Amino acid sequence: MARSALLNVMVQAAMKAGRSLSRDFGEVQNLQVSMKGPGDYVSQADRKAEDIVFAELSKARPGYGFLMEERGTIAGDDSQHRWIVDPLDGTTNFLHGIPLFAVSIALERQGQIVAGVIYNPAMDELYTTERGGGAFMNDRRLRVAGRTKLVDAVIGCGVPHLGRGQHGNFLVELRNVMAEVSGVRRLGSASLDLAYVAAGRMDGFWEVGLSAWDIAAGLLLIREAGGFASDMDGGQDMLDNGSVVAGNETIQRALLKTVKKPFAPR
Repeated sequence: MARSALLNVMVQAAMKAGRSLSRDFGEVQNLQVSMKGPGDYVSQADRKAEDIVFAELSKARPGYGFLMEERGTIAGDDSQHRWIVDPLDGTTNFLHGIPLFAVSIALERQGQIVAGVIYNPAMDELYTTERGGGAFMNDRRLRVAGRTKLVDAVIGCGVPHLGRGQHGNFLVELRNVMAEVSGVRRLGSASLDLAYVAAGRMDGFWEVGLSAWDIAAGLLLIREAGGFASDMDGGQDMLDNGSVVAGNETIQRALLKTVKKPFAPR
């Protein structure tokens, strides 16, 4: 695939941060870990990866702003462009030696996501996308799965953990989905969940309580792979309200309807 100069910058930043994460992943038991909140950890590896991404992107496009997990919002001289970065999505997996984590970088232009990169260094899987240019994994074009019935579908989700609310609401959603689908999966990394939907590995995905950096790149990846995504209200405010329901056109619509209905015991 042909990549633009901007996408090449994003790929280089993600892969350089990924190499740093890979080195630390090999010594995960020796990392110094601090608690940021119940069940929400941040490590030296996380901070190093963010430093790398920030330095690489700042060098390539010095005027662009940032929205980053650790640094927060950083205004740039160019108000039309903003990088949205999660340097380590799947921190808990990382710290437990589970090889499902990723560097996620998206580029926002005038409020629209126009490019995205998700890189899982443990599996050397690089997902890339540009608006209007398709979605790829290691240069192989991606398409969402073609299944049209929930009964045949494997659906990904996020599970609220210690310190997160909405446990009761999630259990209602899960019961509803479990009653309709072939299987439910929880990977522990929202960016990879969305990448797996784009790749056809999972048929759909839903989660609430997310941040923009968790999903910005993955949402564009799904759309460029022929999929659909909305928030839990059926709108397009995913980055602001932190909820997402995704899949192909038929599955996304059916999944949204399923997670929104009250639970009725069978």
